[in-house]
Amino acid sequence: MDYQYLQIERDGPITTITLHRPDKLNALDARLIAELTHAIHHLRFDRQDGPRVVILTGAGKAFVAGGDIATMAAMNSIEASRFAEAGHRLCYQIEMSPFPVIAAVNGFALGGGCELMLACDLAYAADSAKLGQPEVNLGVIPGFGGTQRLARRVGLAKARELIYTGEPLSAEEALRIGLINGVFPAHELLSKVRDIALKIASKGPLAIAAAKRVLLRGTDIELATANELEIQTFGVLFGSTDQKEGMAAFLEKRKATFEGK
Repeated sequence: MDYQYLQIERDGPITTITLHRPDKLNALDARLIAELTHAIHHLRFDRQDGPRVVILTGAGKAFVAGGDIATMAAMNSIEASRFAEAGHRLCYQIEMSPFPVIAAVNGFALGGGCELMLACDLAYAADSAKLGQPEVNLGVIPGFGGTQRLARRVGLAKARELIYTGEPLSAEEALRIGLINGVFPAHELLSKVRDIALKIASKGPLAIAAAKRVLLRGTDIELATANELEIQTFGVLFGSTDQKEGMAAFLEKRKATFEGK
């Protein structure tokens, strides 16, 4: 795909995807959703040279200011459902990727932008960022998974408050309620997030992928089944070269070199 609204940069094990529609505050329209879905899908199935961590951020003043209201306003019910389905497919691609995706929230993350962030494994925000689900102000509800992922992230009571009032949060308040993982000065955000990404990239990639899968699956099943999934996955990893290397490196007091095998 010829990307019109994405800038993709590979630097060693880290791939940074920048949503680049700054004149529209990176608002999500059908084209941008399709491009990002394609990019994540391609990275997800790049078995030879795939990234170990992906950083997702936005150009200009916003991470994603929301859906593109100018295009959404004229949609009928069928078109709106298809638009929501496209947003859900995008978030599914992020969640199902074997590598962690870190949201570097450089500005507004409202509506669909907050939902996109919620699909990421980790989220760090600039101290000037604003986050929230203001869809009720437009007479609708979150459509890209916000009613479900937000409640799982911050609890049902707080999710109700945020969705019912439509009020945005400061970065510090978002951190306090557990919506994001950390807050940094705006000019340091990407460098700090990259440091975190590099730390994760230095670990066993098979273990990271397995942990991501078990954490995600385990939240939707009862505890005994989730624990059995953990036991099985733990055992499977002992058949990997990475496990042999990691434990040998520990015993030999050296840094492990993981190959994802």
